[in-house]
Parts: sequence; C-alpha cells; structure tokens
Amino acid sequence: MIRRHPNIITVIQTRRGSSRLPDKVMMPLAGKPLFVRQAQRVLASQLAGTVVIAATTDKADNIIEKTCIEEGLKCFRGDAKDLLDRHYQAALEYKAGVVIKIPSDCPLIDPAIIDRVIHFYLKNENSTENDYASNLHPATYPDGNDVEVMSFNVLKQAWHEADKEFEREHTTPFIWERTDRFKIGNVLMPGGKDYSMSHRWTIDYIEDYTFIKSVYDELYEKNHLFSYLDIMQLIEKRPDIYSINSHLAGVNWYREHLHELKTISPLQTKNSAKV
Repeated sequence: MIRRHPNIITVIQTRRGSSRLPDKVMMPLAGKPLFVRQAQRVLASQLAGTVVIAATTDKADNIIEKTCIEEGLKCFRGDAKDLLDRHYQAALEYKAGVVIKIPSDCPLIDPAIIDRVIHFYLKNENSTENDYASNLHPATYPDGNDVEVMSFNVLKQAWHEADKEFEREHTTPFIWERTDRFKIGNVLMPGGKDYSMSHRWTIDYIEDYTFIKSVYDELYEKNHLFSYLDIMQLIEKRPDIYSINSHLAGVNWYREHLHELKTISPLQTKNSAKV
C-alpha cells in the first residue's frame, strides 16, 4: 500500500479563452459547469492531494474564480499563454513536492485511472525509477484520461530551461522529450488494449461536448462517479453516442509539431479535424 504523499498538488489548468470552443469549461453538465464536474471527479481520487484550479489572470476568468469560491474549490491564477509558468507558480504557491498535471478538457476522467498513474509514480519515487510518469507516452487509454506526474524539482528544471513556444504552452514536452536526461515511466491500459486513437472523451469541438453531455445524461444520475468501464459499456450499447464525435478521434496538438517532437510518431495523431 502506497502512503499518501503529504505534498502532492494536482493542477487542473482552466480558462475560458479556448480558440476552438470558447467557454467550454463553463458549459453545463448535470447542472454545473463542466470544469466543476471534472474537479469533482479528480477530487474523488485517493492520491490526488490538493486539487487546484489554475485559471488565468484574464478578466474573463473572474467567473471561474467566483465559481471556485462558491463550490469550495481552490483557485490559482497565472499566465494565460505560458502554462509551464502557470503550473510552476501554482506548485510553488502550494509548496508542492509532487505535481500532477491534468488538463481541464477531461470531464470524463476516471478517478481510478488517476490513482493508478500516481501510484505507479510513488512506488518508484524513492528508487530513482521515474522523474516523470504518465499514461500518455505512449497513450493507450481513451483520449481524455490524461494524467502526468512529476517531481517539483523536475518541473522547476523545465520552467528554467524550456525555451520553445510549444514547450511553454503544453507544460511538459521539455521533460518527456528528453529521455536521455529524465527517467520516464508510463502506465498502459490493462490487457494490452489501446483506445487512444479510437475513443475520444476530451473536448475541443461542439461534437465533443454533445458526446460528453450524452454520457452524463445517461450515467450521472445512476452513479455520479461512473467509471471508464461504464462509459465503454454505454457506447457499446449505444453506438449512436459513440459516433457523435468518432470522426475526431486521434485529433490532438501533436500534429502541428511532428517536425519538432522526437518521441511522437505520426501514428499518434490525425492530420486534420474534419468538422
């Protein structure tokens, strides 16, 4: 049994200014803003520690801070474009020893998956096995279950040294791209399954929201903390729900930086989003 780490901070970067789907974090799910429903799922993790909503200093995000106060959620506000800085400053503010990164476009994230990745990191924390661990390199879980774990010291090194725009915008590429420097651990789906390019549970487009809302409409009242297996069973029974955004499966930010990323294959992204 892995003990709870006293200094774990889970950062959910959250902003209203999404270019592809503006204000997606405030879209309603079961009567609450999407980011609140996601935060509730993250808080259900046994190992997530202190959960912080990391909004931006933009005036548009005042409503995020206000909502956090109303919902009893911790809120930190930082740079709108430099997410690496926002994560680092939030970790500094809350005196983190271990930092978890979870993006705010994962409202279907499974608390058990969060715990599995954190547990994997913690069991190796003192044996120099991992500087960084995730379930993304390579990804095998349905897109939208993103969990990245790193020590504060490793995050600090990235914050000091990362100088490419995409390294600052996406927070962790400086770390996981340097396999010669950092020890990178990865958690795969059980049974050798890979749904990363076929199942899209993240949100960037209106079809994604329609899919996610349909899942909540079907499952939330029966079990507020429905699991990824519950979602899999639902979409097997209801292929009409699966098909809402299936044409977007595999679309991610990697496609714009394949010429710069050393550890990402073209097979890990779709070249275009046909919406």
